[in-house]
Amino acid sequence: MHPQNTLAVGRRKTSVARVILAPGAGAITINKKSFEQYFPLETLRRQVLKPLEVTQSAGKYDIRVNVEGGGVSGQAGAVQLSISRALVSINDEHKPLLRAAGLMTRDPRMVERKKYGQKKARKRFQFSKR
Repeated sequence: MHPQNTLAVGRRKTSVARVILAPGAGAITINKKSFEQYFPLETLRRQVLKPLEVTQSAGKYDIRVNVEGGGVSGQAGAVQLSISRALVSINDEHKPLLRAAGLMTRDPRMVERKKYGQKKARKRFQFSKR
């Protein structure tokens, strides 16, 4: 890895994203695919780019992402957190901005496990009195 490259990890639900930030023109590759190809939905794309908008660093870095596990929404959240963490490791002055925008917090919500004697985590089988 080049000395100016910054590595960061972000997680959400069961997704894990590893990001390498390198000084560049703003090219984003996710799992060796283009950003637009990997996240076709505009909402997810906007979510991923939010840390760059908040810190006004869009177009300053080339971003390479390796993301696995979970679904598209969880992966977008994981990528967002990892980009935020990478930006903070480059420049500490970004931290209060990103914290204020709520981008430095790991979303702790996970899927609740299914319990025995029940249909799902909280749903029960139909109760019959007689």
